[in-house]
Amino acid sequence: MFEIAFSELIVIMVVALIVIGPERLPKVARTMGSLWGRMQRYVHSVKNDIANDMAIEEAKQLRGTISKEITAIEQATHEARMSLEQKILDAQLGRSPDAPEEQNPSVKQSSTTPSKPV
Repeated sequence: MFEIAFSELIVIMVVALIVIGPERLPKVARTMGSLWGRMQRYVHSVKNDIANDMAIEEAKQLRGTISKEITAIEQATHEARMSLEQKILDAQLGRSPDAPEEQNPSVKQSSTTPSKPV
């Protein structure tokens, strides 16, 4: 993140020792360490919050996809059940499932009797 080399870190420590003084340096180091730890915990907390929000959003999208699939499956099941019930009804009435439905059987002309021209 900061890309500080070891030699640069030594220079910073020597300058801090000179500026702050040997009496206050341990207290300042403890305070800096405490602040650094708080910052790391805060960054970790923010990362977790972002990850949780993303997971919640993905779960919502997955829930929507699943509900669409369930609706499609329910519709297909309903259509299959209706088709099956129609076939059962046709079988009970003695109709062939492939034959067209006859509306008025008395109008149907016999194929064995030739028609006479008038």
